[in-house]
Amino acid sequence: MRVLITGGTKGIGKSTVIKFASLGYDVIFTYYQDQENAINLKKELETKYNTHVTFYKLDLAKEEDINNLVEEIYKEGFLDVLVNNAAIANDQDFTLKTKHDFLMTLDTDLVGPYLLARKVGLKMFDRKEGSIINISSTNGLDTTYPESIDYDAAKAGLISLTHNLANYFAPYLRVNAIAPGWVNTEMNKGLSPDFKAKETAKILLNRFAEPVEISNLIYFLASREASYINDSVIRIDGGIKR
Repeated sequence: MRVLITGGTKGIGKSTVIKFASLGYDVIFTYYQDQENAINLKKELETKYNTHVTFYKLDLAKEEDINNLVEEIYKEGFLDVLVNNAAIANDQDFTLKTKHDFLMTLDTDLVGPYLLARKVGLKMFDRKEGSIINISSTNGLDTTYPESIDYDAAKAGLISLTHNLANYFAPYLRVNAIAPGWVNTEMNKGLSPDFKAKETAKILLNRFAEPVEISNLIYFLASREASYINDSVIRIDGGIKR
């Protein structure tokens, strides 16, 4: 079994790479800037789990990079699972966001995942088997923030993309989305203590999620135990007070 996970060197992505490797999958993951972390993660997992791990540099905003990645992967065999995880955020006063800022976020967080899911999904469809999991966010549902207006729009679009792909690739592929709330990742390390306390108070479990709690759900959706879950958006946020 082979899985491709985008953005595999940090946070949810790294935890997901570890999860699949520990359970015997051949794992392919991508990185954008931190090559050293990618090299170290590959060495660690291959030594610990005796499984095959490959990584590629990928800029999701570049269609040529996506096409080249898929070509390289399929030289070695087919994919069983695609996890569209990689994303960027550029939080600032939304009145200061330029068109370039907005489009860069959409290209990376929505257009790139679409192009990758389309290219990989068509190959899965030819085999009549496969699972695509898109990592959205509660920001794409109802916990929006003006300073994250581009990120929120991209994550909402990813949910719409999930529904459309599930319909297009029926009945052979399962396409689902996960919408995490706050997670203890590198992306959120810069939050001010006051803001983090305010957001934590909204969560019924009174804490942020750990990345492994999200990757456990990702693996479940990819597994045969989830064989009848399709076209779904699963919220995982610890219970948000609304």
